[in-house]
Amino acid sequence: MADYSERDVLRELFPETARELFGDGHQAAAPTLGLYEVADGRRALVNGGRLAELEPLEPKGNKAAHCDLCHSTRSRNEVGIYRARSGERLYLYLTLCLVTEHCQRRAGKQGLEQLAERVLSAHSVSDEG
Repeated sequence: MADYSERDVLRELFPETARELFGDGHQAAAPTLGLYEVADGRRALVNGGRLAELEPLEPKGNKAAHCDLCHSTRSRNEVGIYRARSGERLYLYLTLCLVTEHCQRRAGKQGLEQLAERVLSAHSVSDEG
């Protein structure tokens, strides 16, 4: 006797309900969007198939700084300064909260999309020229 999952039974007996609950199986996954920590303190900004690597810079000074993602002002020990290569000897400098998870939550999807567009459009323009 074969084992059937709840999903299999719903698809067989109630196809419309199964489509509502589980999708039709042909839907594309949502594109990846986010800021991820990688090795050596670097960050990766990903939007779909595009990627920008953010390189951390040595912290200097002790003044408060404004986060470019969540737009909150933080003390200097709560933010990091990063640079993303945007061309031959051209860099885009960003200030980001060190606690990425909370920062992304504060910024929301729209804030992440705006930052990704700013960084990745500068990156792609330099790749073309």
